[in-house]
Amino acid sequence: MPFRPIFRKKQPVPSLKGDLSGAFLSAIIALPMALAFGVQSGLGPEAGLYTAIVLAIVAGLFGGTNTLISDPTGPMTVVAATVVTLGLAQAGGEMDKALPLILATFMLAGVLELLFGLFDFGRFVKFMPYPVLSGFMAGIGIIIISTQLFPIMGLESPKGFLQILLSLGEGARAMNPSAFFLGVLSLVIVYGFPRITRKVPSILVALIVCTLIPVFFPMEVPVIGRIPTQLPAFQAHRLLELELDDLQYILTPAVMLGGLGVIDSLLTSMVADNLTKTRHNSRYTIIGQGVGNLFAAVFGGLPGAGATMGTVTNINAGATSRWSGVMKGVFLLLIVVATADYVRYIPMSVLAGILITVGLSIIDYKGIKMFFRIPKSDAATWAIVLIITLFDNLLNAVAIGFVASAVFFINKMSRYLNASHEGKSLPQYTGENGGLPVELADQVYVQSLDGPVFFGFANRYREHCHNVKGVKAVIIRMERVPFVDQSGMVTLEDVISDWQKRGIQVYVTGASDMVIEGFQRIKLMPDTLHSDQLFDSFEECVEQLPQLLIRQEEEVKSG
Repeated sequence: MPFRPIFRKKQPVPSLKGDLSGAFLSAIIALPMALAFGVQSGLGPEAGLYTAIVLAIVAGLFGGTNTLISDPTGPMTVVAATVVTLGLAQAGGEMDKALPLILATFMLAGVLELLFGLFDFGRFVKFMPYPVLSGFMAGIGIIIISTQLFPIMGLESPKGFLQILLSLGEGARAMNPSAFFLGVLSLVIVYGFPRITRKVPSILVALIVCTLIPVFFPMEVPVIGRIPTQLPAFQAHRLLELELDDLQYILTPAVMLGGLGVIDSLLTSMVADNLTKTRHNSRYTIIGQGVGNLFAAVFGGLPGAGATMGTVTNINAGATSRWSGVMKGVFLLLIVVATADYVRYIPMSVLAGILITVGLSIIDYKGIKMFFRIPKSDAATWAIVLIITLFDNLLNAVAIGFVASAVFFINKMSRYLNASHEGKSLPQYTGENGGLPVELADQVYVQSLDGPVFFGFANRYREHCHNVKGVKAVIIRMERVPFVDQSGMVTLEDVISDWQKRGIQVYVTGASDMVIEGFQRIKLMPDTLHSDQLFDSFEECVEQLPQLLIRQEEEVKSG
């Protein structure tokens, strides 16, 4: 791939004022979100801040979406929290011992994301079935909400969605009323303050108000505590503590994070395109995210992605260039240094309330409303993805969702193709005898293939064609066949060979160049099907049919 300079051509005319405004506002929004996601991950609030700073700067420099703001996100943090939990389990609960495994997973995720960008895997995201995406986002939203149910009550959350549900009663009895009050108040402010004004981010208002209340009215509530104000330490040397056997714990979650980062970022990029009427470069967007996540992990940060809330805020403030993302990271660094002494007083339940609003915003309510009106196969896919997301893991959910969608699609296409392949005699098909005697015309069988000839219907088609009897010729119409896969080729070869052995002549009309090339590659032509059996159009074949059948009769008589 040719080197692409950072200073690319054909960029929109930048607006310094708009970029500065967007960067500042998105930095303000990023502060509570980064703190909350850092806490949720299990690595602490500083890990979220490191990502929100480093990822934003690096992805802004190298990315392919002008106004994209990169931050820790809900889906990425859910997986990151799982990685942290698994790392602690392998290290006997000691974070210092688990850190090399965790960082290696995050770094490999960045490397994989970079490779996904280099090979432009992002172009395949558009093929994700809507039920898979909708069920996946619903599951992510529910997981984020569930993991904050105990923190909003001032308690430490159990691990796992099922365990959280089973422990809710016990948690309600042990609830810290003051913490719960502040958490609920943060929810009320986030949703209620925009009714007063939208000029000030409601999340920021909730954070400030709910942090000041315990200062003036002393309450015993869990708080974030002191966060480091110095630059993050370089952590790459910790990889030397790993052993080869640790790879088995790293690879799968790294693939999950890399793939999820691609999906998460490109979905946000599409939102940005819709708002700015521009078009992002998916390859460089993912390259930027991969490099950014690699750098963030080197300094102990979480994996992140393009963040919808920050990106929309950035655009609405007037940002037009990628420098808004870079400046957002710089502004956030300055804000953290200036406010670190006050950040430590933020109640954990307030961050939990903010994260609950994030979880609620992630859920795809449109998909839920359509659940009982969509085809059963799509509804089943949606439910499968949701359940696996909640009770297993995100990678399996997406993978199984894709498989389920493919199976349902193949089954649907198979039923459609089999229904459309029912043949008719020539008079039934055209209403005419094609210049043939009536009794001979009735022995010409016309079969029209509609759609791709693929493995999904091969066996049924073979059985159907085997039952074709009492005819002298079969015309296979392929004008509406875009392609034939290997299974389809083999099936057609078997069917045509069987017919010809039974004295039935076969003619093919309207086959595309691609289909004919496939016939030639597997030697179906000329071994089984000869060039004089192929016609450009059905009409041409019918016109020559009397001569063809007469010649066939003569060949049979002569021996």
